[in-house]
Amino acid sequence: MKTYYTLIAFILSIASMQAQSNSGTTPARKLTFLIHVTQSQDPTRAALAFLVAKTALDEGHTVNLFLAGDGVKLLQDETLNQLTGLGTGNLREHYDAIVKGNGRFYLSGNSAKARGMTAADLKDKPAEFALPTVLIRLATESDRLFTY
Repeated sequence: MKTYYTLIAFILSIASMQAQSNSGTTPARKLTFLIHVTQSQDPTRAALAFLVAKTALDEGHTVNLFLAGDGVKLLQDETLNQLTGLGTGNLREHYDAIVKGNGRFYLSGNSAKARGMTAADLKDKPAEFALPTVLIRLATESDRLFTY
C-alpha cells in the first residue's frame, strides 16, 4: 500500500512539473535535487528513487544521491544487475542513465562498512564514501529533497 501511494505521489509530481513547464513561455528554472535512499529491500521503491533521479537529469537538473543504511547495497554490481521494480524499471538502466547525465552518488561510510562494502565496490563509479556532514551539506545546497 505504501508503494502504491509513493507511485501515485510520483506520478502527480511529474504531471505537475509537466503542466508547469507547458504553462508559460519562460523556461523552468533548473534545480538541484538530493535523493536520499535508505533501503534496498523493496525493489519498486529502490528503482523508483533511481528513476526519479534519471528523470530530473533528463530534464536538465542537477542530481546527487546519498545512499545510507541498506540503500548502500544498491551500488553493488550484483544488486544493480538484478533489481527491477514493479512498474519502475531496471536499476542498472537507471544507474547507467544517471552516470551518463553526470549524477553523483554518496554512500554513508559507516553504513557501507557495516555491510562489508569496500572501495572495490565503488571502482569506476561516480561515487564516494561520505559522512553525515556531507548529507547535511548536500541537503542545505539542494532545492528539493526526496527520500526513499
